[in-house]
Amino acid sequence: MSARSKARKRALDVLYEAEQREIAPLAMLQERSTDTEYPMRAYAAEIVQGVAAHQDEIDEYLETYSQGWSLQRMPAVDRAILRVGAWEVLYNDDVPDKVALDEAVDLARLVSTDESPNFVNGLLGRIMDLKPSLGL
Repeated sequence: MSARSKARKRALDVLYEAEQREIAPLAMLQERSTDTEYPMRAYAAEIVQGVAAHQDEIDEYLETYSQGWSLQRMPAVDRAILRVGAWEVLYNDDVPDKVALDEAVDLARLVSTDESPNFVNGLLGRIMDLKPSLGL
């Protein structure tokens, strides 16, 4: 697993834990940044900060373009994966969109249900296709 893949997984862990504990993602990031046994990678922190800064817009896109699924109906881990992937696709020009999509699908394969990789692929693929029309 590459360094960036590990950072994505760490960001996913932080975002998921924050939601489960009903703590703001940045507060969770601060708390987890002091963990010496599981150090925070710089890119993981960048992802969490980026998702936190754009979460309202990201959630709106996820809700709008998921067919038949409200954001609250999605499994919590899938929401976190989709937020990471959507942030990379929409707001991080350093990562090619296809790489962001593939990495999100890999995370879903690693930590979620058997159906999740297809769901993540479909929803992020739709957002990728619509990105030019979103003005981002």
